[in-house]
Amino acid sequence: MKQFLARLGPGLLYAGAAVGVSHLVQSTRAGAAYGFSMIAVVILANVLKLPFFKAGPLYAAHSGKSLLESFHQEGKAAILLFYGITLSTMFAVQAVVTLITASVLAYIFNLNFPLWVIAAAILSICGALLLIGHYQWLNNTMKWVIILLAVTSVITLLAAMAQYSPPSETLLPFSFLDQTDVFFLIALVGWMPAPLDIALWHSEWTLADKGKGEAQQQIRRTDFDFKVGYWGTTFLAATFVALGAIMLRGRGIELPNSGAAFAGEVIGMYTKTIGSWAFVLIAIAAFTTMFSTTLTVLDAYPRVLGKAISLSFPKQKWLSHYSLWLLITIMGALFVLIFQLDNMKQLVDFATTISFLTAPILASMIYYAVKKLKQPIFSKFENGLAWAGIIFLYFFSFYYLWEKYL
Repeated sequence: MKQFLARLGPGLLYAGAAVGVSHLVQSTRAGAAYGFSMIAVVILANVLKLPFFKAGPLYAAHSGKSLLESFHQEGKAAILLFYGITLSTMFAVQAVVTLITASVLAYIFNLNFPLWVIAAAILSICGALLLIGHYQWLNNTMKWVIILLAVTSVITLLAAMAQYSPPSETLLPFSFLDQTDVFFLIALVGWMPAPLDIALWHSEWTLADKGKGEAQQQIRRTDFDFKVGYWGTTFLAATFVALGAIMLRGRGIELPNSGAAFAGEVIGMYTKTIGSWAFVLIAIAAFTTMFSTTLTVLDAYPRVLGKAISLSFPKQKWLSHYSLWLLITIMGALFVLIFQLDNMKQLVDFATTISFLTAPILASMIYYAVKKLKQPIFSKFENGLAWAGIIFLYFFSFYYLWEKYL
């Protein structure tokens, strides 16, 4: 077990960042609304996006540079796109994942403080842990968080399957002729397993994790680590879809639209369905899901922005300090939580829409960076998959714009 864990690193940080709103909220909602068929959708989305997420760590392992450095070398347009995507979404994304974490914690311990106060405490604790322990602490801690999440999720699913009975209500299947169904599918696929920005984060984490050893050995370790993290998140997404399908579909239960309310409500609905004995398991699974996302996202934004600033303004070293951008991220997220809490849904819609619409552009840039390397990162199959993924992302983006605005 120790040898297995020793081979894991940034892949589990990727898992920690990816397994959050897209899994706990969206995947569960997908299962509740459309049943087990959404498992196939989740798997297909992960397969089509595989090359772009793989490029993050493998590009760093092969070249010794991050994808951000590649973007910087391509000129101002690529790095400006990165700044635009990151700065326009980072505070809303950090605020949302922290808010849902706070709502889960408030539900578990019946806390009566305002959610922004609990969220502020979570951000302060996470920030202090990152400043004290830096990357190595984050890497070591996340291994156990993800293992705990996987174990509790599987136990919960097995318990639910043991008590499953077919729903009594007549259920309507998913329909491509229903705009509501299609928009939900786009939202699910757009953030499954995660926004493509995480490929850039993963690239930076891989460089931070680079240890001693022969180059090919490092590449093999990075590839193994990526596969464990990537397919592990795919499995967890399918698990949450199955939980939604088993416990919520056709049971006459209305899911709240608010992500924060959803996180707390889903724990209560699961325990009512399975039994009060499962409260601890489900609470641990839900909280570790969201806490891992909050922690890794809070590390990622300062890390990639510090790196980008150091590339763009090499003489202004103080601007690239990790601690500075960590403080900016925390303060920006708190501002959103305190003053924009009533507009949270609009902020989430804005952040997710930006990430969704820029995904095909990011995918194209990542693919271009990979193809410029002398060492082949993609197999022939993965290269074909990359082209299919790019076409898929552009098609869905144009389709969304057409349906939404035209």
